[in-house]
Amino acid sequence: MADNITRVPGIKAGHFTDQNALTGCTVILTPPAGAVAGVDLRGGAPGTRELGLLGSDMMVERVHGIYLGGGSAWGLDAAGGVMDFLAEKNIGYRTGGGLVPIVLGAIIYDLEVGERAWPDRNMARRACENAEKGFQIEGSIGAGTGATVGKAAGPKMMMKAGCGSSAVSLPGGGVLGGIAIVNGLGEIRDPETGEIIAGIWDGEKFLKTRDMFLAAEEKASFGSNTMLGVIATDCFLTPAQATRVAKMAHDGLARTVYPAHTMSDGDIIFVLSTGEKKANINTLGMLAAEVMAESIVRGVKKAEKAGGIIAYGDISPGK
Repeated sequence: MADNITRVPGIKAGHFTDQNALTGCTVILTPPAGAVAGVDLRGGAPGTRELGLLGSDMMVERVHGIYLGGGSAWGLDAAGGVMDFLAEKNIGYRTGGGLVPIVLGAIIYDLEVGERAWPDRNMARRACENAEKGFQIEGSIGAGTGATVGKAAGPKMMMKAGCGSSAVSLPGGGVLGGIAIVNGLGEIRDPETGEIIAGIWDGEKFLKTRDMFLAAEEKASFGSNTMLGVIATDCFLTPAQATRVAKMAHDGLARTVYPAHTMSDGDIIFVLSTGEKKANINTLGMLAAEVMAESIVRGVKKAEKAGGIIAYGDISPGK
């Protein structure tokens, strides 16, 4: 049984990776009928697509996919490739003028890692094809290809990160899974021990982001970053409840990323509800935070060195 977001019935996840340019995209596909969705955005520098339609007072009630990409705002156009793929499958919101697939989107900033490049529509389409084939989910792949963390001391001391995913079974028989693209300004800490597992590495030890913030001048810039996450469950949620779960899931982000939700991050978490199983909203939110934290940790531990940027395995061999 998959220990990732694809354990949720009907949810598929796929990547397209450009290892030469060090960028890529990740696609989460819902069942054909779509999924109820919610979102919570807390970072100060987001890049997003179609978030305005999410809400209990909006006409469109279901979404059909989520696109996550590199390339900053340039990468948002690639979401059209997901729409093309879904339309060919006859999936979308029905209008008098034909089907309109509803695809949410968000991007990370990775333009200073590898080449100045970003995903295009064809890459997003291929990510959809890979989602249907069930390829690898975790690692420095997809939208996590150019992802890095620990940037407060500049690019020479940052570390490589990537994409992580995890899932848990619910007491009532349902499933909740998550996926994270780990590209934060701050360091990543193990929520169980508080130990820094990725961040500002000076060649011998970790430096604390907090110290960098306190020492910096008021006008200091820490670049652009952004953590992206998706939580999915086969339990029933209204749009308002899905948004509440997204808010609670951010607690998992804050337990692992320090600091979180800065002006230089576009931190955002989506929630998808695909089924009719019943679950306590508090339980779902609590477990969503745990799954998000675990996905972020895995996004660090599954990452690989790229572009001369070291990864967790380079400083913690054998772990």
